[in-house]
Amino acid sequence: MILLDTHIWAWWVAEDPRLTDSQRQSIHESQSGGLGVSVISCWEVAKLVQNSRLKLDRPVDLWVSQALGYPGVRLLELTPRIAVESTHLPGEFHKDPADQILVATSRIHDCPILTTDARILNYPHVKTLW
Repeated sequence: MILLDTHIWAWWVAEDPRLTDSQRQSIHESQSGGLGVSVISCWEVAKLVQNSRLKLDRPVDLWVSQALGYPGVRLLELTPRIAVESTHLPGEFHKDPADQILVATSRIHDCPILTTDARILNYPHVKTLW
């Protein structure tokens, strides 16, 4: 399984050209093993829409429901273990709570996170794909 960062999930669903061929290939190759989507990504998408930073072609609740139904997608819940891990990440990591939860989710599930976020890519205590 791989964990999709929020922007990667949104780009994949929207067939956004910002998603590279390599990223599309990683998603395609991982569908049978699982494409993890953290519940925090559902919240992030809704917040981005609320703040007019993301435009969707349908209401956000419908978008999230349909996007979670894409082939291979597995919703990864926010568990107490992930919540605690997000507050005890080793080394230095930035203060964005959503990114902390995504990194903790990746660490707890022992799966790489597919992202273009340099702050996550440069964090040495999480497996990444880009």
